[in-house]
Amino acid sequence: MPLIEWGLAIPAPAKINLFLHVVGRRADGYHLLQTCFRFLDWGDHLVFEPRADGVIELLTPLPGVDEQAELSVRAARRLQQAAGVRLGAAIHLDKRIPMGGGLGGGSSDAASTLIALNRLWRLDWPRPRLAELALALGADVPVFIFGRSALAEGVGERLTAIELPPACYVIVFPGCGVPTGPVFADPELTRSTEAVKIGALSGAGQTVARELAMLGFGRNDLESVVCRCYPEVGRALRWLRARTVARMSGSGACLVAWCPTPTDARALAAEVPAPWSAWVATGIDEHPLAGARC
Repeated sequence: MPLIEWGLAIPAPAKINLFLHVVGRRADGYHLLQTCFRFLDWGDHLVFEPRADGVIELLTPLPGVDEQAELSVRAARRLQQAAGVRLGAAIHLDKRIPMGGGLGGGSSDAASTLIALNRLWRLDWPRPRLAELALALGADVPVFIFGRSALAEGVGERLTAIELPPACYVIVFPGCGVPTGPVFADPELTRSTEAVKIGALSGAGQTVARELAMLGFGRNDLESVVCRCYPEVGRALRWLRARTVARMSGSGACLVAWCPTPTDARALAAEVPAPWSAWVATGIDEHPLAGARC
């Protein structure tokens, strides 16, 4: 387990959605989802340096992103305000997860920031309290605080831990970021997929777990909208599906291809044509910071 200390790299892993069903819509406009989150052994890293003046500062600006809107900064300020902390922090962000890729990069950065500063500022808040703060930052943030592969309901905040078998994936980024809001607002989005019994799924044993890990269960209801609005995503998805089982993660643009062995994954990644980018990653059931004392 990584140490949480000032000046040391703190992991912020990517996530994938093994399936994503839109099962309804709340009165406030938020969509009701059912999904399965899985972490990857690959992602961003953050380093925190102490500041005595209370300033929260991002030392590695992201192109096109206002520092005030960047999620690790927002997470740090929200925790600082909620806990009445007078200390600040300088944040170094090593950004590897593509923005607008559906891999939860910003959400993961925010969660790792909450976990790290909770420890570094010696707050000792319990995980459930951090999770409440996390939900206000985004629907995907709580699962990174939860720290386990999980079946999710509601807007993504009702989580049930699930154990999944080992699996190797190729992640393909077609080169175009996809903003989440317009995808969920699209009038052609399916919003009435029949809900499955999440509790039954989590207790259904090895068969369902294996199907989930191999992308053999369900679908991603957002795929058709994204592929229509972003043809490059559709082209990459068709290319992958001609070779293996593949699915879009989250609201895109990244695609997840299942491979039976690491050798197969490396071979497939090597075939991915330019200008698309590809990475080989292994699914992990536990967040790298899951055992960190908060």
